[in-house]
Formats: sequence, C-alpha cells, structure tokens
Amino acid sequence: MRIAQVAPLYESVPPQLYGGTERVVSWLTEELVAAGHEVTLYASGDSLTAATLVPGIERAIWRETRKVDPIPNHLAMIERVFREQDDYDVIHFHTDWLHFPFVRWNRIPVVTTLHGRLDQPEHQVQFRSWPEVPLISISDHQRTPVPHASWLATVHHGLPASLLRPSWSSGEYLLFLGRLSPEKRVDRAVAIAAAAGLQLKIAARIPEDDRTYFERVVSPVFDAAGDRIEFLGEVGGPRKEELLRGAAALLFPIDWPEPFGLVMIEAMACGTPVIAWRGGSVNEIVEDGVTGFVVDDLDQAIAAVGRLRDIDRRVCRARFEERFTAARMAANYLEIYHRRLRLFSPRLQRIRG
Repeated sequence: MRIAQVAPLYESVPPQLYGGTERVVSWLTEELVAAGHEVTLYASGDSLTAATLVPGIERAIWRETRKVDPIPNHLAMIERVFREQDDYDVIHFHTDWLHFPFVRWNRIPVVTTLHGRLDQPEHQVQFRSWPEVPLISISDHQRTPVPHASWLATVHHGLPASLLRPSWSSGEYLLFLGRLSPEKRVDRAVAIAAAAGLQLKIAARIPEDDRTYFERVVSPVFDAAGDRIEFLGEVGGPRKEELLRGAAALLFPIDWPEPFGLVMIEAMACGTPVIAWRGGSVNEIVEDGVTGFVVDDLDQAIAAVGRLRDIDRRVCRARFEERFTAARMAANYLEIYHRRLRLFSPRLQRIRG
C-alpha cells in the first residue's frame, strides 16, 4: 500500500528529546516500512526515517534559534500533500485540525489521528465546521467532548517491543518523567515521595510557556524538598531507559484529561509499575493492581507506594507486549486504511501488498 504520513513540524521525527506525537509517528512509519509498504513521511527536514522523507521545513520549529511561525509552514506542507495525493492510496494526518478545510477536495481516503485534548471550548468550532472529517482517537476518553464527530476507531499508541529492556528488580526511587506544566502536577509527585521516604528523580522538560510557572511555583517546592529531589532536566535515549528501568514506580499525578500518556506504556515496557491519578486515558492504560495503581488522592497514592511489592514486573512487561507494541498499533491502522479504501471507491483498489 502507498501511504503518506503527515507529521507536525514542531519536532523532528523521531524527536531528539521530548515530543510524544512525533515519536508515535516515527514508530508507526518505521513499522509500516518494515512490513513492506511504500511510505512517504512529510515532516521536518532533520527527521530520520526509512521512508521517503519530504521536508515541510528545513529544521524542526522547536529546535530553531529564530522565531518561526508554525501556521504558514504547516499550511504549505498540507497543500503540497493534497497536490501529490494521487501518488498514494491513503493519507494519514497527525497535524491536529489544520488540514480539515482541504479534506473536502480529497480524491483518496484521508484519516486523521488527533493527539491532543479536545475538551476546550475554543477547539470545538472545527468539529462543527467540518463534521465529515474521519477521525481516529488515541483513547476512548479523548473523544468524550465531541461524541458526534466522525470517529472511525480508537487506536492506542504502541512502541517497538525491542526499544526498551525490562528490569525485574525494583528500584529504590520514584520517577516523574515528562514536562513541568501545571496540569502534570509535579508537586503531587514531590509530596508522595516525601511521605514515602523515597528519593524522587525528575526528568522533565520546562516548556517556554510554563517557565514562569516553574520559577514561581515549582522551583520553591524543589528547594523545600532539598536533597530528596534530583532534577535531571530533559532526557532521552539510553538515559531515559536507565531511569525507567531503575525506578520503583513511575508517578503520573495528572490533573487534566490526558489523551493518552505515552510515558505510562514506556514504564510498563521496562517492567515498571505506574501510580496514576484517575482521569483521562488512565483507566484504559493502567490495570489497577496489575500494572500499577489508579488513585484518586494523595493518601491513596502514598498507600500505593507501600503496595508496590504486590505488582509483578514481569506481568507489567507481558501486558505491554500484549497491548502496546508498535506492531499492534500498525496492524490496527492498516485495518482502518483497508476499510477506508473498500468504502471510498472501487477505482482506488490498487493495493500493492
């Protein structure tokens, strides 16, 4: 099958460090190539892929030292995709809603995976204006604010089975991994670690928009905790794997409707249980008492740390392999592609494998 994958231009594919959407697009793209499909990736020019790369911009926007307006660059890339649509059997967008106006003029099947939150009022106009655009959610919970949109399916994220090695030995510290934004509630992680008497390692990116929040709110919390906290900044690659494998648990104390939460399945791949706040996708990802604990407040989270011995790290890894591999994710998407091809038009039945 000839497939176009269209990624955001904020980060390279895969990202150098933080960048969940671009990482998932990379895993999906490489899995499709390995399965023998002809894949073209529209992404930033500093991306690395076995697919055919079509640069939408020379360098990822977040890695530029100069200020770059993302909208014109994304629109130019999207316009090019539609100009070249006859080269493909299906086009798969990961660019939020920017391409929605173009979809009314497509000649081949187009699908869109939405990677972000959908509950904010200012985001609803696109679903009212283009209700016919076929959409894929990354969790069932993600779609609840817009139940009447044209949902095709939910496809949970997956990562390569060989990417992260499991460890069967429980670590001596708790881990917070992600970004330091208000909705991620790192302050809860600090409180849990303090009450449990364990060290907390924090490997996190500070988004530029949240730097004031970090300086006014988070930094004083870190200072008060003293040497119980080790702040490592943004990490990736082997260092990220090392931290996940060595943790007693990953703390995921969110205070927002998380659409997926990639770090939860990365922890499971390492055999590391997750202690996560109920909300968003958490109940779909973490199996309470099996791959971690789903909690509602600080007291429950602190109690969960004391119950980590009840979690079998081998079971965490096994459940990851059953539910959250890139091979499973790619198979789910291929099923959707084929379904759309069959429904779209008989003249488009030109699949090459």
